[in-house]
Amino acid sequence: MANRLADSLSPYLRQHADNPVDWWEWGDEAFAEARRRDVPIFLSVGYAACHWCHVMAHECFEDEQVAAALSAGWVSIKVDREERPDIDAVYMLATQALTGQGGWPMTVLITPDGEPFFAGTYLPKPQLMQLLDAAGTAWRDDRERLGDSASQITSRLADIADPGTGSPVDDEQVALAVHSLRRTFDDARAGFGGAPKFPPSMTLEHLLRHHARTDDPDALAMVERTGEAMARGGIHDQLAGGFARYSVDAEWVVPHFEKMLYDNALLLRAYTHWFRASGHPLAGRVAGSTADFLLRDLRTDEGGFASALDADTIVDGHSIEGATYVWTPAQLVEVLGEADGARAAHLLEVTPEGTFEQGASTLQLLRDPEDPAWWEGVRTRLLAARDGRPQPALDGKVVTGWNGLVIAALADAGITLERPDIVEAASAAAQLVLDRHIVDGRLRRTSLAGRVGTAPAVLDDHGNLAEGLLALHRATGDTAWLTHAATVIDLAVELFHDVDGWHDTPVDGEVLITRPRGRTDNAEPSGVSAIAGALLTHSAITGSPEHRSLAEEAVASQSRIITHDPRFAGWALAVAEAMLSGPLQVAVVAEDEAGAAPLRRVAEASPTPGLVIVSGRPDAPGEPLLADRPLVDGRPAAYVCRGFVCDRPVTEARELSALL
Repeated sequence: MANRLADSLSPYLRQHADNPVDWWEWGDEAFAEARRRDVPIFLSVGYAACHWCHVMAHECFEDEQVAAALSAGWVSIKVDREERPDIDAVYMLATQALTGQGGWPMTVLITPDGEPFFAGTYLPKPQLMQLLDAAGTAWRDDRERLGDSASQITSRLADIADPGTGSPVDDEQVALAVHSLRRTFDDARAGFGGAPKFPPSMTLEHLLRHHARTDDPDALAMVERTGEAMARGGIHDQLAGGFARYSVDAEWVVPHFEKMLYDNALLLRAYTHWFRASGHPLAGRVAGSTADFLLRDLRTDEGGFASALDADTIVDGHSIEGATYVWTPAQLVEVLGEADGARAAHLLEVTPEGTFEQGASTLQLLRDPEDPAWWEGVRTRLLAARDGRPQPALDGKVVTGWNGLVIAALADAGITLERPDIVEAASAAAQLVLDRHIVDGRLRRTSLAGRVGTAPAVLDDHGNLAEGLLALHRATGDTAWLTHAATVIDLAVELFHDVDGWHDTPVDGEVLITRPRGRTDNAEPSGVSAIAGALLTHSAITGSPEHRSLAEEAVASQSRIITHDPRFAGWALAVAEAMLSGPLQVAVVAEDEAGAAPLRRVAEASPTPGLVIVSGRPDAPGEPLLADRPLVDGRPAAYVCRGFVCDRPVTEARELSALL
């Protein structure tokens, strides 16, 4: 019999709907039940594509003995971290403070007031049963000491969550950050640090912008080596495009197989900008195939983008990680025939011993094929065969912030790769979010199959959505996108900013044991980094000094993490590079799009950090950058400006190229 999670909007919670555990969703009713029964709360946090969440579910939450222990002494609450990032952030802070590490599934024991007294991650059944017994005994027999401990932990969390005072980020601090990144760069295998290795998408964006601003060759070299290593490794889907979450090894060979929307959006943008800066054909190919993957495999029927493809595939009733994606030499021969199968095995590093498990290998493309036409035919045949295998589950939930990231990436890629279909997909996703996720003038976090969730959007949802809308404005020249972006930004300032700076949750949001204020750019931009970028771009388009000032304040609040660990400040540093560069503004005036096109193409090819491009008729309504910018002798003209102070207008593409 299904439990309370059966009607949940979250695909992750629905995965647990048939557990024997008597799960509750997070809410007042669950906490009231814990107080009524005078029992503590077992809080489990995860997400739909999480491999170790599935492992713990099979080992523990599908087990009758575990369910009985939880029912006897606990109220059990299940939370989807992607639906409620605020809850996840608060208790992940506790988990990291108590254990020195974090991850999912996250397991936290809390009082009926929400205060934590134990935190951990994955627990196999024997350890979980031991924990439940010991903690239950402490709750019954030593309540006062346990309560004091929980209160002390909660009090400490408020101190940890306070980012402290920041300082303006200047050129020297940014240069030191690049120097620090160089020290942690893996010269042998590219990327930063050791295994597991995560795609450093935001750091790549920062380094591209730093190179464009300073011509630092090391910055570009780190981008090129990392971009190529990832693109050629097993973390990159060589058949269908797109990237897995991370590599379990330092060589990028074996991925943790889930494919996340935010990773692929950020990597699409990074590869697009690498291609724009260098013309490297590999960067262009990867950008194109990643966009194709997003449109083919993650686009929903409503036009938005789904959250993830699972790491695991169900084969004969068993959940097997990576089963869809790995190959043996015999399987290649079965699809391609003896000669092509052997040739493909050599090209794709598929060995008899295997690079993964049970003699199977991930696919790598460590060198370009000698015959591209042959490879394209092989790739197509292998992908068709793979499509006939059992497929990983799709988490179809549409997350506002992640759709903002993919809207920005698709808008940029569509222009750079000259693919209008990609820009159209970005526009459709933006319209869906604006139509469905704004309820009573406020943004919501998620929807599924057109049904909007109740969880309010957090700061990064506002910042990332505004970023996407501003990128669409640049790509299409449609003033409506600028107007929508301004509305989202103003809403963010009203709800998330006060005298203490920026918060991740709205001023009238649910009161948790502490109000989260994330400052690290980890798998995606932090809320404050996301809103900083949107504020800066908006100020450059409109000339708003208030928005510029708020952007500077937001970046300054990141100064400590920029100094101490720039790997976790990638987007903040990217925004800082744009800020130090101006950003430059290019206003292209013409009677029509055809007239503006030659000058726009030159501007779009520039890697200048944060470059703002607006084109249209002179004095077009709603476009401050086009005000008082006339044609020159009746000809289309480009004005290159900084802070709305412009150089002499130019009418030739070569003149604009020289200025940029």
